[in-house]
Amino acid sequence: MPYIFIIVEVYLYFVANKKSQSILAFEAMLVGLFINQIIGKLYFHNRPFMDHIGVVLTQHAPDSSFPSDHTTFMLGIAFSLLFCKKTRNLSYILIFLGFIGGFARVFEGVHYPFDIIGGALSGLVGAILIFLLRDKLKLLNDLAISTTNRLQRGIMKK
Repeated sequence: MPYIFIIVEVYLYFVANKKSQSILAFEAMLVGLFINQIIGKLYFHNRPFMDHIGVVLTQHAPDSSFPSDHTTFMLGIAFSLLFCKKTRNLSYILIFLGFIGGFARVFEGVHYPFDIIGGALSGLVGAILIFLLRDKLKLLNDLAISTTNRLQRGIMKK
């Protein structure tokens, strides 16, 4: 499922000409994952297979399960796109897919439902923080956009 979100990000940036929204969504996802890293350093929670619960369908390292990085990745992007009118309808679809993907991780036996909720909250907090900081990030984001535009023009000339 995360690959779908990567494809959406690439599509928004390079095809749909929604570069700003794509960058803000990427930043929201990064902030959410950073929040997860802090939580992971402060709080350890076993995965279901570590507690001998259920059947594991995929192999996973026996690290902390809370919060779910996969869910944070997907919903950080989806929630960020919710804040822009141009991408709001897409965000509804991505939020639905993000929760499906998160709860699939429960079905796989590598997360508890609470891990998915925690991941969703990390993604939401990341999206809110980036939304609140969007004006301060504009110069940096515009620089990234102009740089990739120049690179694209250079590649197209060849």
